[in-house]
Amino acid sequence: MPSAADIIRDSINEFSRLQNWMKLVKDTNPDAYESMHDRYIELKVILASLGVNLAELDKIKE
Repeated sequence: MPSAADIIRDSINEFSRLQNWMKLVKDTNPDAYESMHDRYIELKVILASLGVNLAELDKIKE
């Protein structure tokens, strides 16, 4: 079973990559963006519940 630190690290990495992809497709592929946005919200909830301060990490800020 992964430790909390492993979950935090993996979630931060995914959150960062996802935001970069979201920025690239926002205007060209709204359907893909909406799908990514769902995962973005899930990751925000996971990270917030683990006590991660998203102020510096959140590039989308929705």
